[in-house]
Amino acid sequence: MSFKESNYLVIENILPKEIIDFCYEYILLKKKVYDTFLEKKFISPYDQSFGYYEPPPTQVPGTFCHYGDVAMEILLQKVKPIMEKKTELKLLETYSYVRAYKKGDILHRHKDRPSCEISTTLNLGGDPWAIYLDPTNTEIHDSKKPYISPGNKGIKLKLKPGDMLIYRGRSLEHWREPFEGTQCVQVFLHYNNIETQGKGNKFDKRLHLGLPLAEEFKC
Repeated sequence: MSFKESNYLVIENILPKEIIDFCYEYILLKKKVYDTFLEKKFISPYDQSFGYYEPPPTQVPGTFCHYGDVAMEILLQKVKPIMEKKTELKLLETYSYVRAYKKGDILHRHKDRPSCEISTTLNLGGDPWAIYLDPTNTEIHDSKKPYISPGNKGIKLKLKPGDMLIYRGRSLEHWREPFEGTQCVQVFLHYNNIETQGKGNKFDKRLHLGLPLAEEFKC
């Protein structure tokens, strides 16, 4: 089964274990540093330089995350040749987004905004947590309108640390059921097809990788 045929593809052991372990421990330490900075009042709760806890009405409120973390943006670049080979598309980088999920978290059914045309979720470590896709409804979601889920059962995919799911984020509805583990770290790496979304969306409209979210997309 190819990406062209199914609009998704799982690749196992995409990076060496040492790199995956490093990224996992890096995010957990970053969360610990952020918590300490908040507790000691070294930074404002509105300072997102070291990450932040998603506020409502975002997808997973109260969960630690970071848009455009520098290390994850380097992963975004390093994984790009693999993404292009597997999708047979010419891609440009838009942004990375990492979350350290906690017990009870839910990733509700959704389709993504235009910067997430060709995406991957990469398991960096922690307790296993399946992701679901619905490959039967491939209508591209217009992010200016509310997305109404058809509620199909979908397919269940289990990724081990180092495994990566490539999928069309705007076309395929995707979600996760309530997390029963303690902790799971996933990084999302997002790209656009140069032939469709165009160069105007490069780096998610930022000057370069590693910068905060462009103002017009803030929640």
